[in-house]
Amino acid sequence: MRLRISRATVGSTVGTALEWYDFSLYGTAAALVLPQVFFPSGDPVVATLSSLATFAVGFFARPVGGVIIGILGDRVGRRTMLFVTLMVMAVASTLIGLLPSYATAGVFAPVALVLLRVVQGLGAGGEYAGAMLLSAEHAETRARGINASAPTLGNAVGSLVATGVFFLTSALMSDADFTGWGWRIPFLLSCLVGVAGVIVRLKVPDSPEFERAKKEGHSTRAPLRALFATSGRKILPGMLISVAPNVISYLPSVYALSYLSKEVGTAAWVGLLGIVIANALKVVTVPTAGWLCDRFGRRPVMMTGATAAALLFYPFFFLLDTGTPVVIWAALVMLYTLCNDLTLASQATMMSELFPVGYRYTGVTFTREIAGALVGGCIPFVAAALTSASGGQTWPIALVCGLLCLLSVLGARFIAEPEHLRRRDASPVPTAAGG
Repeated sequence: MRLRISRATVGSTVGTALEWYDFSLYGTAAALVLPQVFFPSGDPVVATLSSLATFAVGFFARPVGGVIIGILGDRVGRRTMLFVTLMVMAVASTLIGLLPSYATAGVFAPVALVLLRVVQGLGAGGEYAGAMLLSAEHAETRARGINASAPTLGNAVGSLVATGVFFLTSALMSDADFTGWGWRIPFLLSCLVGVAGVIVRLKVPDSPEFERAKKEGHSTRAPLRALFATSGRKILPGMLISVAPNVISYLPSVYALSYLSKEVGTAAWVGLLGIVIANALKVVTVPTAGWLCDRFGRRPVMMTGATAAALLFYPFFFLLDTGTPVVIWAALVMLYTLCNDLTLASQATMMSELFPVGYRYTGVTFTREIAGALVGGCIPFVAAALTSASGGQTWPIALVCGLLCLLSVLGARFIAEPEHLRRRDASPVPTAAGG
């Protein structure tokens, strides 16, 4: 496997890792500690649902932030907006670490938490798309898959660091101390993460494809209007291919942590360490999935990952229910690493080619973030509600998640492969001499 990763891709990926530390940290905290700190209730189910609802709020803010940042990114450049998203995320996360608890400030505490989660969502809405496009637009056509998917690895590394810091902090103190004040430490570190991210991104130039389009007059002052006027038929397929990556990302990494703790009764470290292992393996699986997109095409990679996930949700919960750490870790790797990375890599590659460069940032953020809000933000809450309503049964969750993943299989059918792959597939097969 020949890796043709550009310097801009490395810089974008590192920046994404630092920024995604902030966003993914909240998901871990929402499953394990925020219910007790901000949503005290006599019913632990109500407290958990309330906490997961604030997780969803961040996703509902992402389309708004995504469209605003996307429009500005198509006007002034990808690099500039990546600085904006980085600072917004770092400030919001740091302030979460400074919030008073419900016991100290009453209703002000959860209200302030929700508002800061909205700010996080506004920043996250344009971050990944910008990093993905900056990487893809710096890459040669035949290596777009491996470069466009690289920021996905940044997401994994950011999540890995966030989970690792959370796990280490909780392991070094008593449960009472961690719930009382220790959980704040990972959030306060976001201040340092923000500074590091700015330093990294100062070394990444803007997209040459964007600069060339701007110089040649191919940019537009109204990217959102141009998106609907000339590429409206691509919006729905773009949304559909974003469904499976969201389901397979946030069911294992957020809801599964809560499920293991509340339903299975395992210690918090089991799920956290499983997420660490699953994210660590992405260092291999993400570039491999990107290479597969370049070698075999984007559509077959998406269809394989989404279909496999649809079939594996029920076995996934069966493995979690064993309560055995090694089995739980294998389940998380199966779904969150192997299936998820196939869908994430193909989604990133298809998205980077779906819209013209003049309004590409807007098109990607609009389609991707609406799907993220409707699916990614809601799936932990829906899964928790289904578990409660079904008396602990997991087949309703498996069924809903499986059907959602099949929507991405459908969406991929309506997105054409790039010209160089179509040309290769259409070339005649040489015959043997004298045949």
